[in-house]
Amino acid sequence: MMALRAGLLGVGMMGRHHARVLRELDGVDLVAIADPGGDPHGVAGDLKVLPDIDALIEAGIDLAVVAVPTRFHEDAALKLAAAGVHTLVEKPIAHSLEAGQRMVDAFASAGLVGAVGHVERFNPALQQLRMRLEAGDIGEVYQIATRRQSNFPARIADVGVAKDLASHDIDLTAWVARSDYSQVFAQTMFKSGREYEDMIAITGRLETGVIVNHIVNWLSPMKERLTVVSGEKGAYVADTSTGDLTFYANGTIPHEWESVSSFRGVSEGDVTRFSFAKREPLRVEHEAFRDAVLGKPTHLVTMQQGQQTLRVVEAALESARNSESIRLV
Repeated sequence: MMALRAGLLGVGMMGRHHARVLRELDGVDLVAIADPGGDPHGVAGDLKVLPDIDALIEAGIDLAVVAVPTRFHEDAALKLAAAGVHTLVEKPIAHSLEAGQRMVDAFASAGLVGAVGHVERFNPALQQLRMRLEAGDIGEVYQIATRRQSNFPARIADVGVAKDLASHDIDLTAWVARSDYSQVFAQTMFKSGREYEDMIAITGRLETGVIVNHIVNWLSPMKERLTVVSGEKGAYVADTSTGDLTFYANGTIPHEWESVSSFRGVSEGDVTRFSFAKREPLRVEHEAFRDAVLGKPTHLVTMQQGQQTLRVVEAALESARNSESIRLV
């Protein structure tokens, strides 16, 4: 079978990684790259850097990856849908819900694969976590809390931390819990002199009743990417920076020290750090995209799912503006 012809729009900080993985992917040939800003990281190799999405489409491609700033997603995606090109756009799906819905509708009408690059779903720690939650290893799930903190990225200029980073946590939380959000409340801060927020704290509930909390900012000198799931039998901690998953079990041995027992609520049990294969999430995501184009079942994030994540993000931002809780169902 002939390899799928792939095109890449955008070879900036994220696009350069897409270029690398596309070149290494079985069954796919990277045949065209476009970026109006040129090739700052020198990833084009022997490919000519095309000026825009129209030139990319003219190269005759079967699938495309869109890794340009969010405000350009809609224009590129709608042109690709009209040209019959299966497309993966980086998260978030679009700059607005209206734009995202137009993208969803265009790919559905054309019968094409339209996907969003919520790459955390392909992190080995979160895949293991989802599998173990589904198996009931922790019993009833009570709370899912995430922390995603780092310093300010100069590359992000068109959205705030909610759409750029919190969208990861919202998507992965709904995915590992297999439940949509029912309610959110959020607070934001603006400390970097831009029009967009650089810190957001979100709390809410899923439709299953699970409490969720997200701490996300660009104002930290340390990098942190943690997901903590607390439940009936203990707590899982997934570190997506390293791909590690650790389980802290509730103890079965009672404390003889009464004040310690009263303070801690549940006793400390065994701590297990799981061992499993750790593949690069971006590579696994691209394999899922390729397989979806070939008609195989995958866990690819559809545009409809990406739109639902954006809906929760927009609700959180509305909550922060109005200082009120927003119901989503």
